[in-house]
Amino acid sequence: MVELFAMEYLTALGMTMVLLFLDSRYSRRSTILIVYGTALLIMAAVASIYCIAGLKTTLHIYTLIAHIPSLLLLLLLSRFRGWQLIFQLFSAILFCTLIQQGAGLMYYLSGHRIWALVLAYVVLSAGVIWFLVSFLRPLFLQTLLELRRGWWFMCLVMATYYIIVIYLIPGYVGSEESSTILKPAISLLMVGFYSVVLFLFTIIRKEAEARHSTRLSTLQLSALQSQMEAVRTAEDAIRTERHDLRHRLQTAMELVARGDETAALDFLDAAQRRLDEQKEIRWCRPPVLDAVFSTYFAQAKSQNIWVDAKIALPDTLPVDEGELAIVVANALENAIHANQKLPQNRREIYCKMVGTPSVMLEISNPCSGSVSFDSKGLPLAQKDGHGLGVQSISAFCQKNGAVCHFNLTNGWFQLQVVV
Repeated sequence: MVELFAMEYLTALGMTMVLLFLDSRYSRRSTILIVYGTALLIMAAVASIYCIAGLKTTLHIYTLIAHIPSLLLLLLLSRFRGWQLIFQLFSAILFCTLIQQGAGLMYYLSGHRIWALVLAYVVLSAGVIWFLVSFLRPLFLQTLLELRRGWWFMCLVMATYYIIVIYLIPGYVGSEESSTILKPAISLLMVGFYSVVLFLFTIIRKEAEARHSTRLSTLQLSALQSQMEAVRTAEDAIRTERHDLRHRLQTAMELVARGDETAALDFLDAAQRRLDEQKEIRWCRPPVLDAVFSTYFAQAKSQNIWVDAKIALPDTLPVDEGELAIVVANALENAIHANQKLPQNRREIYCKMVGTPSVMLEISNPCSGSVSFDSKGLPLAQKDGHGLGVQSISAFCQKNGAVCHFNLTNGWFQLQVVV
């Protein structure tokens, strides 16, 4: 009965590991129901085979009963395919195996006391799950997006470990002396390898954060430089108008002296319009966001895209202004690119952003063709290398607890972000 308890517990634990390593295409509720529904079916199958065929047969075919359904489950739920998906499965099996071996050692060293086995399972499971949730899962999910090569090699090493520990060395840790010695020794080597993998993942995350910081700094610098250039242009134009002002006043006085007041008023009105055209446009008070709006609205104007913008933001924002500026820049850049595929008479961008009661951004533009969305409602990239802007917006929302909604209705693409 101890072996049956261990197999049933490992089945539930293994499915929990699969869930923790999984980036599902479906909602959280649906994913949890599917994963643990499958776990219950596997546990029922294990118990049935144990009752019908006995312990030895159950031990021989347990990995097939548990791991093949886990692989099929990942194929159904995971957003990733290929070697990344295999790595997800092997990682779940590895941590589940380490817990089993640690508990088996405690069971063996305690003189085969069942309470020691149960206590070890509880303590080790809690510790590993805490480690996965607080550290490894966020690191792992980010690496899945960033790392494009090398997964096959990591899977090859882990597959070798899987074959050796499960098939080449018979028995369970704690039940036979040979397996109790050999399997933990090999697992220590695997822990060393996986530690190197985690170090690699950490480097990749730091590089991604550095790229994000660099992009943020570049955006801020570029936007502020554009704004400064616009200010200098406006100042030069105003300086020229001021220089010509005395000539215009003399002309207006001459027209009035001749009794041609209408011509004088028209002349002054035309001069006023020229001055108004040179006024600096301030879209909002936060300087980086103001510079971003000015830069991308100027780009839209140069592409003959009509812009209808209504911006009302306070001096201070509840999130980092630079990160929010990245969101706005990505959204406007995508809207400009979408408009470039349309005839000039259909090019439009509507932009609305307010700061009360919360920061809300809404950008809409006409769109040619269809757009596909994933299970989370995010637009799917139609070409390799595209979709980075959407990923950046989604990452900002996850970090700051914001909500983003993408929609395509009647040929209009719309983005809404609420912070």
